[in-house]
Amino acid sequence: MKVKVGEQAPDFTLPASNGENVKLSDFQGKNVILYFYPKDMTPGCTTEACDFRDRVLDFEGLDTVIIGVSPDPVEKHAKFIEKYQLPFLLLADEETKVAQLYDVWKLKKNFGKEYMGIERSTFVINKEGILVKEWRKVRVKDHVENALNFIKEME
Repeated sequence: MKVKVGEQAPDFTLPASNGENVKLSDFQGKNVILYFYPKDMTPGCTTEACDFRDRVLDFEGLDTVIIGVSPDPVEKHAKFIEKYQLPFLLLADEETKVAQLYDVWKLKKNFGKEYMGIERSTFVINKEGILVKEWRKVRVKDHVENALNFIKEME
């Protein structure tokens, strides 16, 4: 099953950086930026996380929460959050079940080597839990600004 824009976003529960298990449905009544990224502490993922961090108050002002998801364990997320003062939850999808649910677990190539990994992607889920926008194969530059502008247009 592939998620589709205009449909109910599939609910899930994952361990979070705050030490709790977090459900997507916990955020019903708020807009959600659900972003999938390959790995904590890598250059592109750090830039993306810091870009979201730097605009978090703008998103919060639009009743929007930011949630990052990667296959990294909660302990690694905690170090990432501490090092870069990230003010939002990171979820540990170690078994990649949610990544597969959102169809972002893909065959990738790097320097001629093939491997499975996260395709950097962002989803906007509205206050009713409907998937209203997706960006796949995200380029980090200007992405957070584009996401913020989309949320502003929704209001």
